[in-house]
Order: sequence, then C-alpha cells, then structure tokens
Amino acid sequence: MKLAEYFPFYKRSLHLALPVVISQIGQVSVMLVDNMMVGYVGTTELAASAFANNVFMVGMFFGMGITFGLTPLTGNSFGNGKINEVVIWLKNGIFTHLAAGFGLNLIMAGIYFLLPYLGQTPDVVKLAKPYFLLLCLSYLPFMLFFSLKQFFEGTGNTKIAMHITISANIINVVFNYLLIFGKFGFPEMGLNGAGAGTLISRVAMPLMFFIYIIKTPVFKGYFVQAHQQLFDRQKIIRLLKIGIPIAFQITIEGIAFSIGAIMMGWLGEVQLAAHQVAIGLASYTIRVSHQMGVKDYKALKMAAFASTHLVLVFMSIMGIVFVIARNLLPFLFTDDTEVIKIAAGLLIIAAIFQVFDGLQVVMLSTLRGMADVKLPMFIAFFAYLALGIPASYLLAFQIGLGPQGIWYGYLVGLGAAGILFWLRFQHNLKKKA
Repeated sequence: MKLAEYFPFYKRSLHLALPVVISQIGQVSVMLVDNMMVGYVGTTELAASAFANNVFMVGMFFGMGITFGLTPLTGNSFGNGKINEVVIWLKNGIFTHLAAGFGLNLIMAGIYFLLPYLGQTPDVVKLAKPYFLLLCLSYLPFMLFFSLKQFFEGTGNTKIAMHITISANIINVVFNYLLIFGKFGFPEMGLNGAGAGTLISRVAMPLMFFIYIIKTPVFKGYFVQAHQQLFDRQKIIRLLKIGIPIAFQITIEGIAFSIGAIMMGWLGEVQLAAHQVAIGLASYTIRVSHQMGVKDYKALKMAAFASTHLVLVFMSIMGIVFVIARNLLPFLFTDDTEVIKIAAGLLIIAAIFQVFDGLQVVMLSTLRGMADVKLPMFIAFFAYLALGIPASYLLAFQIGLGPQGIWYGYLVGLGAAGILFWLRFQHNLKKKA
C-alpha cells in the first residue's frame, strides 16, 4: 500500500478526530489544571489531589465507558438515514446513562469510607476526603454531559462537545483561581477550592449543551421526538451490552493506573506528588471514527491504519518533548525540588510508553467501532492487571526500583495491550475479507 493512498484518510481522520481529541483531552485537563494549581499550595495537597483523583477515576472511567455504547448505535442508525431510530437511541441512552450514573455515584460515595484504609499518610487522607466528596457531587452532571456528547458524535457533530469542553476548562481555571487562593473576596479553600471549581465546571457542561440544543432546530427536533418515544427494554439492553464491556475495558486500565498511584503513595507523599505530575503530562486520549454503518471494511482498514500512523507520530514527538523538557515541565505543577527530580525521571519512561499507549488506544477504539468489545475486555484484564500491576509491584518493591519500577510496570501493561489489540484487529479484518 503506497503512502499517498493514505493522504485522504489522514485528512479525514484529522478533520473528524481533532474535535473529539480536544474534547477528550479537556476531560483530563480538568484534573490536570487542578493539579497544576494545587501543586503551588503544597506537596501534601498535590499528593491528596493525586490520591482522590486516581480513586475517583475508576468510577469516572466506568461511567464514561457505558456512554460510549451510544455512539456506534446512533451512528449506525444515522448513517442509514433511520432518524426514528436515532431519537429512540437518544431517549433510551440518556435514561440508561443517568440511571447507571446514579448507581455508580452511590458506590463512589461508599468508597469514601474506604479511603483511610488504602495505605496513604494521615495528612494525605485528611485532605483527600472532602475533595473526593466534591468530585462525587460532580458525577451525575458529568454523566449527563457524556451521554449528550456521545449522541452528538454519533450524528457526526464532534465540534460542539469540543467548544463546551474548552469553555468548561476556562470556567474551571477561573473558579480554581478564586477559590483555591481566595481572590477577589472569595474564601481561600485550598484543595477544596479545586474540587468546587471542578463541580461548577461540570454542572455548566450539560447546561451549555441544552442551550445549544434549544437554539438549534434540528437537534431540538430530535429531543422533542425523543420525549414522545416510549422506553424500549431491548434498546436499553443493547446499549448495556456494548457499553458495559467498553466500561470494563476502560476501567481495567484505569484501575491499573490507580493501583499504581496507590502503591506510589506507599513510598511517600513526595513520590505520589511526583507521580501525579508525570502522569498528568502523559495523559492523552484519542478515538477513531467508525465506518461500520456502511459496512465499508476496506475504508475501515485504511482509516484505522491512517489513525495509527498519525497517533504514533504524535506520541513519538511528545515523547521527545518529555525527554528534552523533563527538568522543566514539572515546574508547571510545583517548585518542590525533590518532586521535580522524581517526576523528571518518570517522564523518561513516559516518553517510551507514549508510543504503546497511542497504539493501544487506536486499536481498542477501532475494535469498538467494529462492535468487538467482549474479547478486548479480557485482553485488557490480562495486559493491565495480570501483567502490568504485578510487574509494577515486583520492580518497585522487590527489585527496589521505587517510583521508576511502578512506571516500568505501566510500560509492560501498555505494550502487551497494544500488541494484542493489534493482533485482534488483524484477525477481525481477515474474517470480514
């Protein structure tokens, strides 16, 4: 296959994916900005933010994963001109996601009582607990936003979620500044100010979506029609059959990184703070648009390969940036010299696993587009939990590599996942040929 044949797919992938990428990065940026601003309050506060966010991420990723089932189903109906099915997916999708979000939120609230038993220092736990509760309050608005986002992306509209995410990040930064540091008469809340800023920004996100819907006749029409539809048990089951395996896939990776963060906390507050600096800089997500609606498997193959090329190039460039600027980037988060020293060492490892991370994300997203979600869930479990976490523990605590050992374990998990997802994609293509 000549490289020139991929050029139309590069252009299409960038056109469709960039708004989605920016939107996804925006979700990570809320936590990233919190950490950047909290880091200058104190190292213990940064460690507490890392602890609370990594525990909360498990529930957040599971909820996000459930909503991802709506995009291919909506996209398939929309691509085939079945607008009545589109609005049925809309109604049942939002209902399913809010119901799931309510249940997950109760579980997350229950986890609050387990925080003191996860091996962190008393000072970190004391600061993390109220911050974690503020994150829990933001969960349902977050789920509603993601449900709407996945529906809109299924209809080919990726830019509105991007614009809303950018706006929400601006809101988050403003309220973080006001509430963390107590500016312009606002109370100085420290870490809890970051939690309040996150809550305000996440409530604003679905509200901005509804304003857009009201002002856009086509989408307003979808919601009017959806309101008139009945709940469809079969549609809900279909959403969950796709969404739950995706949720497990995403959550398994999230659990691996969260366990790594908890193990980092066993080493100390400084190590946990350094971990949060490095992992924040290394957190990127990308998704691939799907071609399954028209059963164009050749186009699917070309699009997947084109996206893989683009992501690997991007991740390689970012890896080079991490190596070159490893001693400078941590200053965005903290001025603690010990934290900066450890974070700089972790960024060298991050430069390597960026490439594998890019490969596994593209391949897993492509498999989702092919409605292949069950086996990849088991692949994720094997790569991240059966290989990655034991490797992290062995290298960090038994061999004595410390923080770097935990990150080498990440590299093992991501590398295995990327290779196995790639082999699964190749197997699917042969079946469809």
